[in-house]
Amino acid sequence: MDVFRIGLIGAGSIGARHMKAIDEVAHIDLVAIADPSPAAAALGASRGIPVFADADSMLSGSDVEAVIIATPTERHHADVMTALNHRKTVLVEKPITATMQEADEVTRYAAQQGCRVLVGHQRRYYPCAITAREIIQSGRIGRLMAVSGQWTTRKDDEYYAPQWRRDIKAGPVLTNLIHEFDILRFICGDITSVSAEITHHDQQFDKEDAVAISLKFANQAVGTFLLSDRTPSPWTWEMALGESIKFPKTGMNAIRFLGTEGALEFPNLVLWRHAEDAGDWHHEIRPEVIATPFIDAYVAQCRHLCAVARGLEEPVIDALNGSRSLDATLAAARAATDGTRVTLS
Repeated sequence: MDVFRIGLIGAGSIGARHMKAIDEVAHIDLVAIADPSPAAAALGASRGIPVFADADSMLSGSDVEAVIIATPTERHHADVMTALNHRKTVLVEKPITATMQEADEVTRYAAQQGCRVLVGHQRRYYPCAITAREIIQSGRIGRLMAVSGQWTTRKDDEYYAPQWRRDIKAGPVLTNLIHEFDILRFICGDITSVSAEITHHDQQFDKEDAVAISLKFANQAVGTFLLSDRTPSPWTWEMALGESIKFPKTGMNAIRFLGTEGALEFPNLVLWRHAEDAGDWHHEIRPEVIATPFIDAYVAQCRHLCAVARGLEEPVIDALNGSRSLDATLAAARAATDGTRVTLS
């Protein structure tokens, strides 16, 4: 296979994670960077890669087949629109944009330009997520009735030293929940309504200390999700799976899917069913561990970007799908702030 040429817009910490993935795939090369920082210039010089001040100059001055956008969220809209103007396939980090209006503009312009936009929700590429989706969608636990999940941990004190991290935009709903909502949507289907209760009684910052969210899905299943960044616990996706060396692995599952014929723990898959086909609480219930391989999801995502750009695969999560995860997350933020139930279209 001939070499697939990628341009990177934004060479900060998440950009570096994408570079690591690119380096691990033999037929994919990073050939240009757009980032005005001195650190990016030094990085480009060390790799022999041209560095441009912005996305437009990079796309005008280099030959790339696709771009990865890893700039801050408030830059996503402008950078994606620039890439689409140059008719490039785009992988943009989550969330797709900062607002639904921006997300809608991206979706419409991508269709107008005949381009593909992928959104960087890397959890969808893990075999455990794909297997969980197959179990739920095939009815292996019967009709899905409910989902229970949490993301609860204690962030370090230094994390809150910058004033902006005390703002509501830096709270766990807008920072962490979009990952959780996207994987729930991937496995269970669309979320149709959200309500929430919120508290600030520990740090008393503008951002929330904890929030309890109630959900309803399009398939009529209900759900709850609990978030807090002030509670030492082993129950987060990152700690359950060991996705990052920054967070010690606990192996403790953070999400449970509950059906009429069984239940599934996630992301380390454990399927619970009664020994009898029509069992109930009078019968023994047994666990079945379902092993799935652990992969580098960023590498899988990088390979997928190449395949989509060359017309070999359909996007795992495109602009419209990524927009729906953003919409559900923003709805949870509104519900928590206003104390109302928000219905999604």
